[in-house]
Amino acid sequence: MSTVAVIVVIAVVLIIVLAPITIYNKLVTLRNRFKNAFAQIDVQLKRRYDLIPNLVETAKRYLSHERDTLEAVTKARNVALGAIQQVAGNPSDRNAMQALVGAEGALSGALSRLLVVAERYPDLKANQTMAQLMEELTSTENKIAFARQAYNDSVMAYNTQRETFPNMLLAGAFGFQDAVLFEVRSDAEREAPKVAF
Repeated sequence: MSTVAVIVVIAVVLIIVLAPITIYNKLVTLRNRFKNAFAQIDVQLKRRYDLIPNLVETAKRYLSHERDTLEAVTKARNVALGAIQQVAGNPSDRNAMQALVGAEGALSGALSRLLVVAERYPDLKANQTMAQLMEELTSTENKIAFARQAYNDSVMAYNTQRETFPNMLLAGAFGFQDAVLFEVRSDAEREAPKVAF
């Protein structure tokens, strides 16, 4: 066997060995990026969930006859909090992510109704604590939107890498499942709660 043939055989063997390692390492890197991006959403959603009880408690003094609205917000918050805990353990779990998206939609709708009701009560709108909480909530909603965008960008990069050739041949064998986007589904979710003073 000539030297050239030996070099060609060694090169082919190296490519066969190194290509799967490179593909695996790239997929691991991208999967870790989207998990980190989800962790940023998790931080902002937890901040939002922490603000909601204070907002509801402040509104209770003024909106005692709007108890259904307040209870809906509290219930939606608790469901969303449970959903985020399920996803936080494994952001690549499709069912858990879809449950979170649905829970977040319900929470956004309930918050929007609360803010619309709050608009009708000048004493509540003038309350310093309520104004501060609503301002923090608006800021948090913006941070959630940016975190969702970063997460979805990371998921797109991961899924693209996973689905391209030759990666697609090895991704399933290595256990890399597709990641789920954090999508906005309803018109209520597409709009941040409107706060007007």
